[in-house]
Amino acid sequence: MSDTAGAVGFSISVVIPCLNRVIELQRALKSIYQQTKQPDQIIVVDDGSEQPLEPQISPFFPKVEWLTQENRGVSSARNFGIQNASGDWIALLDSDDEWTPEKLESHIWIHQQKPDLLASHTNEIWIRNGNQVVPPKYLDKSNHELFQRSLTRCLICPSSAFIHRSIFRKIGSFDETLTACEDYDFWLRLLAEEEKIELIDKKLTIKHGGHSDQLSATTWGMDRFRIKSLEKLLDHSKLSVHQTQAILETLVKKSGILIQGSIKRGRNDQVLEYKKKKAIFHKMIEAEFAKSSS
Repeated sequence: MSDTAGAVGFSISVVIPCLNRVIELQRALKSIYQQTKQPDQIIVVDDGSEQPLEPQISPFFPKVEWLTQENRGVSSARNFGIQNASGDWIALLDSDDEWTPEKLESHIWIHQQKPDLLASHTNEIWIRNGNQVVPPKYLDKSNHELFQRSLTRCLICPSSAFIHRSIFRKIGSFDETLTACEDYDFWLRLLAEEEKIELIDKKLTIKHGGHSDQLSATTWGMDRFRIKSLEKLLDHSKLSVHQTQAILETLVKKSGILIQGSIKRGRNDQVLEYKKKKAIFHKMIEAEFAKSSS
């Protein structure tokens, strides 16, 4: 890359999964090339694009390492990149997002100050359909009750994250069985392991939204995937009683939301499915309450 590649004690691999987004990918890569601290490796995983990305992009970004696979989804592509990364630190970047120039340098600085810290993320600038917007207040990224607040929705953006590779060995990779909300699932597993993820309270990640191919725009009922994630999380051995109760209460709420959504869509099969789930979660709450009261 350049003479500024890496930093003492920090080998960094950037991993970008991508499907078809040629223009957006070039913007993302440009933001990496403009970093004040350059990574040691940039990996782009082409997740089965209609036209292969490498011939279109590599003349302009010759240092990029390319991996290709049949279309298996963002989790599979991200995991494939992480598995092939040589760095001790993984910086994730979605193909439609970008970074401000000092992002990697800021991560290095905070981890040098806190050597035991294994993950960090940043605040964000939001762009919707080309216009900057103010993120809603409920997406507060502070560490205050982060686990409990993350049960409702994903509060950590993959593009903002900087993670030591030992984390993936400890908690596993992104869940490839989830069509969506794989990031929600990953951060909850990290937090359940009592691993801290430090917020760098600077807007160093630029999130672009509003495109028609975003999963949130094309996938109905995102809470379906959150429920699957939370059901798995209930088996986690390190959960406190308070955390278990919070998960169950969230499952009841999300089941109720999906019942109403299924009624509107005329999906009687799903109405019955989520009514059954809701009843089971209620019983589990009663059992947890009885256990904690005894």
